[in-house]
This record gives sequence, C-alpha cells and structure tokens, in this order.
Amino acid sequence: MNNTLNGKTALVTGGGRGIGAAIALKLAGLGATTIVCGRTLARLQHTAGLIRAAGGQSEAMACDIADWNSVAALAERVQKTFGRLDVLVNNAGIGTFGGPLHTMPSEKWDAMFNTNLRGVFYMIRAFAPMMISGGGGDIVNISSIAGKNAVPNGAAYSATKWGLNGLTYSVAEELRGHNIRVSVICPGSTYTEFGAHEGKNPDKMLLPEDVAHAVEMVVTQRPQAFVSEVILRPTQKP
Repeated sequence: MNNTLNGKTALVTGGGRGIGAAIALKLAGLGATTIVCGRTLARLQHTAGLIRAAGGQSEAMACDIADWNSVAALAERVQKTFGRLDVLVNNAGIGTFGGPLHTMPSEKWDAMFNTNLRGVFYMIRAFAPMMISGGGGDIVNISSIAGKNAVPNGAAYSATKWGLNGLTYSVAEELRGHNIRVSVICPGSTYTEFGAHEGKNPDKMLLPEDVAHAVEMVVTQRPQAFVSEVILRPTQKP
C-alpha cells in the first residue's frame, strides 16, 4: 500500500475477475477507495475482500452497464456514499469469436455493442458531471489491440473496440478543459478467462497485472501530463 491516490475514489467496471480485478487491486494498493461493479455480486465481493485483506478500502456494487437505469442508480449511490469520483476505469467487455460476420446472430452483435460501447457511453454520461463538479479526474477505457488490427472471425468485437477508441479520442477533447484526462489502453493477448486463446502460448501472453500497471502509469502522471493512449503488447508473439 502507498498513498499516491490517498483520499481519492475509483470505480472499475467488470471488477469481479481478470483484468478488472487486477486493476481494482492496483488502484486500492495506491490508496484509492475502490468501487468494483459488475453483474455478479459474489465475484465483486471476492475482489473487494481481497482488497480489504491487503489493507485497502473497497465496496462492491452490482450494476449492469448496458442498462441506463442501473448505471444511473449506481451513480446516485456513489454520490450519496462517497460524494465524488476521481478515477473511472471502463473495463467491462464481452466478445464472441469463431465465425465470419455474416453468420453472426444479431442478438450477439447487440450484446457486444450494448456492453462494449453503449455501456461506456452510459458510464461517462453518469459520472463525468460528478467528476467535473469535483474538479477533474481520470477516465480510462480498456480497449484492445483488436481496435487497431483486423481480426478475422472477430469483426463485431473489433468494431466495438475501434468505436471505443474513437469515442475516447473525442471525449478526451471534450473533457480536458475540465481537468479530466480520458485515456485508452489497448492490450494485446492477455491470459484471462475471456478471449480466444486457442493455439497461443500462455507463458508469452500478457497478464491482467500488466494492464493494471499501465492503468497505474496513466492515473499517476503529473496533472500537467496526459498519456492519451497506451498500446500494450506481449514481448514475444504468443
């Protein structure tokens, strides 16, 4: 534990496991009171328990970011409980792989866009005003190298991440005058429960902790510095 983010409040979506849990643990280790949200409360409570066991402060709050009413209720709860939000990490995401776009059921397309893109819009819509009234902060969107490269049999997922990158660049310009830095991190192959890893060597892949380290770098910059984008790759192709 250290006090780099002491006195600040952070929120991580999809914080129940994988990259989100690693980010939450990192931010709490830097001193932030860290809220983890997602759809499965038991997983969120496990992450919050790990943070508390390490000496940090955390609270688990269930939320479906694809549902505006759920996000609005979350924002109201955060405002009443903590009175501010300093760091928002939009990490929650889903993906479907394994076939060309023309064979994809429309409901899978909708599910990915509702979580990966619409959900980020909802979170920014709900929490940016809170951050503005608090004098600034950091919004970090977790994208993917799929938002930079062509991904055969993953076109819909790739489209959500290209869209997320574009959203980030534009919102960064909208909010920088309010002392809010909006950044995007694009990890390559990361060893988690999520994703298509068939045929890849886990020993060469990124770990969730690598992404968490990148988030730390972004949110601990001097106020005069702004890391707008991080592309994070495995040293060797897995």
